[in-house]
Amino acid sequence: MIVSWNWLTQYVTLDMRVEDLSDLLALSGLNHESTTDVGGDLAIDLEVTSNRSDCLSHLGVAREIAVLYGKPISLHHPKPVEKGVAVETLTRVQVDSPAECPLFTARLVSSVKVGESPWWMKRRLETLGIRPVNNVVDITNYVMFECGQPLHAYDFDKLEQRRLVVRNAAAGESLKAINGKTYELTPTMLVIADGAKPVGLAGVMGGLDSEISNSTRNVLIESAIFDPVCVRRTSRALSLFSPSSFRYERGLDRERTEWASRRCAELIMELAGGTLHPGCINVGAQAEPRPPVTLRFAQIPRVLGIDVAPREAASILQSLGLEQLELAEDHLVVRPPSWRHDLTREIDLIEEVARIHGYHHIPEDRAVPLARSTRAPRERLEAEIRSALTGMGLDEAYTFSLVAEPLDAPISVEPAQPSLRVDHSSRKKENALRQAIVPSLLAARAYNEAHGVSDAALFEISTAYVPTQAQALPEESVRLALVSGLDFGGLKGVVESLVSRLHIKEPLSSQRVSLEILTEGRAAELRLGDSLFGYLGEVSETWRQKLGLKGSCSAAELRLQPLLEQSVLVPQYFVLPPFPPVHRDLSLVVDRSLEWAKIEQVARNSAGELLEQISYLDTFVGGNLPQDKQSVHFGMRFRHPERTLNSEEVEAAVAQIISACERTLAATLRA
Repeated sequence: MIVSWNWLTQYVTLDMRVEDLSDLLALSGLNHESTTDVGGDLAIDLEVTSNRSDCLSHLGVAREIAVLYGKPISLHHPKPVEKGVAVETLTRVQVDSPAECPLFTARLVSSVKVGESPWWMKRRLETLGIRPVNNVVDITNYVMFECGQPLHAYDFDKLEQRRLVVRNAAAGESLKAINGKTYELTPTMLVIADGAKPVGLAGVMGGLDSEISNSTRNVLIESAIFDPVCVRRTSRALSLFSPSSFRYERGLDRERTEWASRRCAELIMELAGGTLHPGCINVGAQAEPRPPVTLRFAQIPRVLGIDVAPREAASILQSLGLEQLELAEDHLVVRPPSWRHDLTREIDLIEEVARIHGYHHIPEDRAVPLARSTRAPRERLEAEIRSALTGMGLDEAYTFSLVAEPLDAPISVEPAQPSLRVDHSSRKKENALRQAIVPSLLAARAYNEAHGVSDAALFEISTAYVPTQAQALPEESVRLALVSGLDFGGLKGVVESLVSRLHIKEPLSSQRVSLEILTEGRAAELRLGDSLFGYLGEVSETWRQKLGLKGSCSAAELRLQPLLEQSVLVPQYFVLPPFPPVHRDLSLVVDRSLEWAKIEQVARNSAGELLEQISYLDTFVGGNLPQDKQSVHFGMRFRHPERTLNSEEVEAAVAQIISACERTLAATLRA
């Protein structure tokens, strides 16, 4: 925001050096960018944060100066003379989208004489970098930079049916703006239309067909409030930005809307002549009174580390325009002014007290009492996962939640649903909220390969956005994704080690599944007990080619919720078994289509209580085996908790396993 030194003197006495003023403004939150001499005036460029829209005007900056220096501020109260026919009989305004236009006002000035602006107005606008156009247009710009409320002036005689309609654009409509460019409109955009066509983009820019020219005689003044999101969406979609849209996007003061309209009418009559018709068309409701905010004086030293006298704190807030409703010994109740949208909580008031009292009064070495917070269960779980996976040689990655079309793929057996997409000018390509994290990690691995790192093993804990038919917004599912150059068994071992590290007692099981992103026959659905845990497998050739991956790799995407529910993060004491285990191996010949998970299940169910662990070792095909058969080799560990096992007990348990597999799976013992 550029402000004019000479212009500011209209509201507050500036008897200090510009350097001192700039420094004090910077210390209070308006960072000083530069000061430039423009024709004898000083253009002071201030950085205004998005929450301080009240300082996007000379009046707003003057208020700050008045408070910081304890000076009175001079405010103008426009009272233009009205006469003639009432404005309601000459025109009307219709608002079809009240949610996007909660307030719209219109005034009519007739018999104006459009011409050149006086030198003082041109000089002030030029100081701000604004090119003068004519007296009426310059007045609308002048009032906007004076109070922060954007205005627009229409050539009343060029409006079809002499009326305005605030509505959403119809499909196929277009508007030729005052910058000479034609823009194609969509129904999500709010327009100001006359009786036939759009004549302006609400809050962004006016139309060329109804602009003020030297032949204009009757001027309709618009001063309105538009929804910031609607203005921002339109501005970004069309890549069309203006001082008006910049202010609308940050929120305006409703109580300044009608004031700006009167001020504009007054200046037009003063500089361009004409007659202001009585009345003001006002469609919409004024804003509800701001809710009160309570400041507990004891919170000031607790937060700031210094004492500020209650009377001084109350005085500071009053000088900032807050209405004092109650002043007690230990607290203060105030109502924020209409122009301070950012003041809603007690901590906001404390910040204002600190800002005006002076941050330099807060010593750097003053101890501020802090209370250490306890990490939430999810934070502790994630820390344990990171420790385990980095210990196994994986590196953590961070990828974007918005992805392009090639990475927009789910990892699920459920039917795919379209992703939620972002319609924004800055997101023409990466505009889909990802349904899975693995594709992003595969793209990161491909990038590493292209830059000479062929063995990047990556993991990420992030959110996937899974569309559902039951609700409009996707389900947010926290996932752990892994990508590695290991084969299926190697990555499964990583997952098993992680489950063991988290002391999860529920068995980890797997069964074959078909997924587009994983190789057929080398993909599995994982479960922890009865809970779906995720999917694991070797990445398919199609996806490797799609992403430019040269080497083979495996991937897993796991849900964090089962780990959160079943993990034991507090170390538990238990007695190590004092008796030695007994190991046995088996090789069973079974159908080639039979999965290891089936064999494991039958073996566990039939072995009895002595079986402590069962683990897959390898599979053999070919040789003297029939074409449709395979030999599955697995190991078993037996142990008795109270004594040493003898060979007869172990052989009996092994015999039970063999018998159950022969009976249930048609398995035979390999010779």
